[in-house]
Amino acid sequence: MRGVTLSKGEPVDRALKRLKSMLDNEGILEEMRRRRSFETPTQRSQRKARTASKRNRQRFRYTSPSQDAAAAAAKEAKQNEA
Repeated sequence: MRGVTLSKGEPVDRALKRLKSMLDNEGILEEMRRRRSFETPTQRSQRKARTASKRNRQRFRYTSPSQDAAAAAAKEAKQNEA
């Protein structure tokens, strides 16, 4: 069970905001919403595709051009081996 501790003089609404952001970052709220009802295999694959695109977008945002060039070179080397 997740929780936050209140520091002396901290407002409760600020602690609730910290808790909500912690649960959101860990994906707990999304999983709770998802488990409320049955999910068909089609819906599951659509959800996984959406999260994969979000992940890739986030990954692309934090890569530098040198990392991209290194990844492309490694991919090319791997293809040349096969």
